[in-house]
Amino acid sequence: MMPTEGEAELAELLGRVRGGDQQALAELFARHRDKLRRMVQLRLDHRLAGRVSPSDVLQEAYIDALKRIDHYFEKPDQPFFGWLRLIVGQRLADVHREHLAQKRDASQEVPINRGGPAADSACLAACLLGSGTSPSHAAARNESYVHLEEALNQMDPMDREVLALRHFEELSNTETAELLGIQPAAASKRYVRALARLKQILETMPGLSDESTA
Repeated sequence: MMPTEGEAELAELLGRVRGGDQQALAELFARHRDKLRRMVQLRLDHRLAGRVSPSDVLQEAYIDALKRIDHYFEKPDQPFFGWLRLIVGQRLADVHREHLAQKRDASQEVPINRGGPAADSACLAACLLGSGTSPSHAAARNESYVHLEEALNQMDPMDREVLALRHFEELSNTETAELLGIQPAAASKRYVRALARLKQILETMPGLSDESTA
């Protein structure tokens, strides 16, 4: 089968990277920046808001990628995007260890997928509730956060991860299946189930509209 135009261009860029062309790596990183940013925005611990930005994490991850690009070519059959996610995920884990006084739950340090830390209930809850912090809404928001985190924590971890990848990071079903090491049909089934569960949860939460799952 003849490679598509996109596949041929990717192969050309990777060939340049292998030859030491840093500009080619910068182009590849830029192609995936929006997806990687959504990943960091979702998984960056909410306690670090205002202290660490997604741009900070991505900048450090790009430097990591420059230093470790030879590792990718040891297994060149792996999707390049998956390798970049792994680099960003490892940088994100380092940021959490460096900045958080309390160590995160050990279960959160074990990646479900091949692209970094699993999406925990706390991060999903913070994403769903947004960042509003007005005094008049602070108490209600904090109460909603606790209830939402508890409800999300009762979901199957793999379903929660599929929900994070598909709904919040906006990855395709194929990309999600590749990252989780499961069949596309299984990823699709889990997403439908997880989305239905999320809608059930939100229906019990006053003030949270259906827009969160639109």
